Amino acid sequence: MATLRIPDKNVTLQDPFAVRQFLDLRGIVNERWSADRDLPSSATNEQVLAAYDYLLKPLMKKYRYHTTDVIAVDGQTPNLEGIREKFLREHTHSEDEVRVFVEGHGLFWFHTEGDDDEVFALLCEQGDLISVPANTKHWFDLGDPPKVRAIRIFTDQAGWVPHYTNSGIDQRYRW
Repeated sequence: MATLRIPDKNVTLQDPFAVRQFLDLRGIVNERWSADRDLPSSATNEQVLAAYDYLLKPLMKKYRYHTTDVIAVDGQTPNLEGIREKFLREHTHSEDEVRVFVEGHGLFWFHTEGDDDEVFALLCEQGDLISVPANTKHWFDLGDPPKVRAIRIFTDQAGWVPHYTNSGIDQRYRW
């Protein structure tokens, strides 16, 4: 179950309905999926994708996504600090960022600007699907210790190139 935190207002939402309502107003999709496949830690990316194919195919057809891959990061991942720093910088993508968490956890931070400038974080865990709309300012915290395996779903891999904002706001908010 995803947990939402708004640090500047000292608010935490854990009720699934309240979390979904908050995110819906901002165009962010968060759904609960059944990520219950018993996969060994040694499972290949292809095995992970095959295990969840029955859930992925309808989603990909509905939203016209074409490609999937798997990201797996833990304390033994080579170049962990480089990966962590890349994720921790505020950025946008030119297409939606869709992830299904099949193991572990991660914290998505969001920065919305306008009349109600706000920063909030969504803790995603095994079974959470998140879809971040294109051009939404966000960053991702792997946590400590880092442990995440997630399926990434997209239309075109080029759309996943990060466009860094260099705003510096990401330095003020961490896990």
